[in-house]
Amino acid sequence: MRLYFCFAAAMILAAVLSGPAATAQTAPKEESSMSKPAYEVAAYYFPSYHPNAAYTKTHGEGWTEWELLKQAGPRFEGHQQPKVPVWGYDDESDPAAMARRIDAAADNGVTAFLFDWYWHDTGPFIEGGLERGFLKAPNRDRLKFALMWANHDWIDIFPAKNGVKPKVVYPGPVTPETFVQLTDHIIKTYFSQPNYWRIGGKPYFSIYELMTLVKGFGGVDATRAALDDFRERARKAGVGEIHLNAVMWGIQVLPTEHIIKNPEEMLAKLGFDSVTSYCWIHHVLPEGFPTSDYVKWMDKSAALWPGFVKRWAVPYYPNVSMGWDSSPRTTQTDKFENVGYPFTVVVNNNTPENFKEALRRAKAFLDKQPADRRILTINAWNEWTEGSYLEPDAIHGMAYLDALRDVFGKK
Repeated sequence: MRLYFCFAAAMILAAVLSGPAATAQTAPKEESSMSKPAYEVAAYYFPSYHPNAAYTKTHGEGWTEWELLKQAGPRFEGHQQPKVPVWGYDDESDPAAMARRIDAAADNGVTAFLFDWYWHDTGPFIEGGLERGFLKAPNRDRLKFALMWANHDWIDIFPAKNGVKPKVVYPGPVTPETFVQLTDHIIKTYFSQPNYWRIGGKPYFSIYELMTLVKGFGGVDATRAALDDFRERARKAGVGEIHLNAVMWGIQVLPTEHIIKNPEEMLAKLGFDSVTSYCWIHHVLPEGFPTSDYVKWMDKSAALWPGFVKRWAVPYYPNVSMGWDSSPRTTQTDKFENVGYPFTVVVNNNTPENFKEALRRAKAFLDKQPADRRILTINAWNEWTEGSYLEPDAIHGMAYLDALRDVFGKK
């Protein structure tokens, strides 16, 4: 589910000491050409690893997704589980724990965390990793950050049972009133931060599911009007223009996801500024079961990038995925068979060396794009329970981050 802006040191210090909120009048400008990196590498950050009221209500006091990781085991011959984090099962909402993540990311080529960000009609959800952790970390100025609004249905898959349709806990579509509330919060609390990620001077805001967004407003025209109003409120607050990004995909993964039939037309009508992907599995289903080879998955996924550039009328930012194994989200005593997410194929052979090759291909692709489009998203910084993470584990240590540093780090 992010780096340095030329801003007065006093303002940065004031933002850190005061916590998340900052006035819109202090909104930063785009980085100078001297400080701007040659490539933007934005890693998705999934903030599911801190205690919060929502998890306490549904799972008990202190529960986080670390619990799923702890209880995961091999589901078939040769299956490598559980994954064990080198940093332990820590609390990402602790500024000290987040500071360790920020340093590791900034030291190894990541320029921004793209936080998976949740706000339903019931209000904000698992926001502590960002608001209590990242924004209060003493070294937060080392990394930029932005939001990817994960506006999908939140379903009960913690863990999921084989053959049981998961319950929708928090529906993804929101009312127009909720949308105004959440976007006002975004403008005030995030866009004004000195290290909020901007493209061409515009704060980057990504939306995961366009069909779910439209469903909440009852139609495309009403959705466009709401997005235009969002932009206007940002201007009036002193933020300036907004860069709206759409996550596009062609394969349904979660049980309640919806595929858009005419995405090009919808994208144009809604007025989005760019397109990216969340992970490879949204475009290419790994072949086979229970395992599939990472190299074949990489070959097919990377081959799609040139077509995506031609397909979209707006810039497309490619994605590299580190792996896939959602088995920790399954009930471990249930039969592991191919019955749908999270009972899905496990990608193997996603070695640090093969991940490095995927990064090399992404860099070669970006080098053929205009300089202002050399942006890569990575799945993910910490999707531990989906088997896609850059954080160090007990087997490979820092090897995945080393690979990223070797390809995209400062020379």
